[in-house]
Amino acid sequence: MQHRPFRSIYANKRVLIATITVLFVATLVAVVAGNTGHKVKSASATVGGLGQLSGLLPRNHLTLESAIQVDLSQETVRLPLYKGEANGKTAWFILLDASDVGLAHDLGVNYAPKLANIAISCSACVQTVTLDSPTPAQNPFGQALVHFQGAPDFSPTRIAVPGPNGFPLARFQPGAVAGPGYSPFIQIAGSTVVYNAPIVATGDGPFDVVNHTNTGDRVLGIHIAPPTSPPGQYLESWVDMLFVKGFDAGQPILYLSTDAGQPLTAVLERSTYVPALDKAAYNGGDDFLGSARERLFGFVNGQTGANNPQAQGFVHLIRDGHASEDASAGNTALINALRNGGDLLNVFGDFPTLADPRHADAYSPLWDAQLGLWTDKAVKAGLNTRQIDENVVFNLAATRPDLLTGINPATGMPAPYGAARVDINCAVIGFTATAPTANLAAPVPNSQFPPR
Repeated sequence: MQHRPFRSIYANKRVLIATITVLFVATLVAVVAGNTGHKVKSASATVGGLGQLSGLLPRNHLTLESAIQVDLSQETVRLPLYKGEANGKTAWFILLDASDVGLAHDLGVNYAPKLANIAISCSACVQTVTLDSPTPAQNPFGQALVHFQGAPDFSPTRIAVPGPNGFPLARFQPGAVAGPGYSPFIQIAGSTVVYNAPIVATGDGPFDVVNHTNTGDRVLGIHIAPPTSPPGQYLESWVDMLFVKGFDAGQPILYLSTDAGQPLTAVLERSTYVPALDKAAYNGGDDFLGSARERLFGFVNGQTGANNPQAQGFVHLIRDGHASEDASAGNTALINALRNGGDLLNVFGDFPTLADPRHADAYSPLWDAQLGLWTDKAVKAGLNTRQIDENVVFNLAATRPDLLTGINPATGMPAPYGAARVDINCAVIGFTATAPTANLAAPVPNSQFPPR
């Protein structure tokens, strides 16, 4: 499988690292085109810093309360693993989000009301599953088996061959592809609630967590509990998943990428290619009527360099994040590169901890990517710096198209800034410094922020 959706679009020379500024405890003055002198609330100790880098993440930093632990030294989140069945074969899944607030809190997952809209014009975006009804003898305490219509095929080899500049890739192929009837978003027959429940492994083991022939490309470890627990106890299965670093409202965050609607996106995200998601309601919708999506901001040609505090984006991921290699717990070079900032470092829109309920409840795990392309002018002047806030990006795109434009994914050429027909299933896990509470800047007039 070979695709070339992006053409060469970058300047040949890289500029020196821009000096990172210090964000003081109370306020800072954001020097953003169109917002010079606009005072914003303090966020983390350092602008664009990644927060805590080692040890276990404190539980009060989680949005995904069901997470067993987040190991920042190993770049993994440990999640409860649930047993299902698809086409007569065992399928193992995780729970990340729910469209009902009560059930989300009960299960310890993220509340994502927008998921209720996901099947609009796309019935294949949600699969209906059924639950067993076990007898007391069969199940005195624990989950009921979930029957899926389809499952991913994890057997393909993930391919990500760097191009001359790293990105665009010279050749690529997703390492997991949805089988017929599969979507990570499910409804239990008889219920209207939508859950984000990606299948991350198939079969009864042993599980390949190095080359991922029967597991997702982010699965780094699996523990299956014994069939029966001791009297009065419940022994739980779990999975260790490689998480992703990013930013929201100026703060460093963690999330888990599991599925994407396009082959290239699935390769970059180490996720399952689910073609149906490309039609989920709806491209460019965000906070408008009937949309299941929230906006995410990626950057094609940000700065690079493993020790560069301004590095960000696709070229950076390929050059500095070991993106061509399989992810495994034993690949310490890859783990350490990502731990120190080798990820895409995308910027998220609304987040569950934002102070305004309008924005907290607008969170969705289905992200509608707006991809930024820095112009040659920006690159040569060293202005293609790390971005960490939605409104700042909006304002930059609205006031300085000479520095930041959108991109046409089919041609790789500059295009008006906006949704790029790229969608990704990414559930937030938590934050590594201070909880995101408010954006760093107010939207300028006529930016793409929805009118309110």
